[in-house]
Amino acid sequence: MYKIDFTNTTNHKRLQYKKIRKAVENVLRGEKINEAEISIVFMNNDDIRDINNRYLKHDWETDVISFPLDENPLMGEIYIGLEVACEQAKEYKVSLTNELSRLAIHGVLHIIGYDDATDIDRENMTKLENKYLEGAHK
Repeated sequence: MYKIDFTNTTNHKRLQYKKIRKAVENVLRGEKINEAEISIVFMNNDDIRDINNRYLKHDWETDVISFPLDENPLMGEIYIGLEVACEQAKEYKVSLTNELSRLAIHGVLHIIGYDDATDIDRENMTKLENKYLEGAHK
């Protein structure tokens, strides 16, 4: 069973939660996770920068930050910088929902235990993101 909660602290009110939820569930099923509680929070630049600085000592806005909280059942929090996601969606010429789904997938992969510290790890995560995103948007 999956419990996926969304909180939107921005002024952007038209987010496609159902599609993003489907993307997250696709990852969890694909990674053989039977039970999970995931919280996804959409934030403005100031707020995500504050979290990035406070917890990771990076003083800049970012697209996604995730925190694993427990392994059994899988629990975690994902913070998505909505303004950064909007810029990236334009840059990559994809819909905002597509970009938010990719960022949610990326965050879940981190919570599960995947890393993107090396080029090989990044390449592996990108392949998984593409796989799960494609499966979610069918």
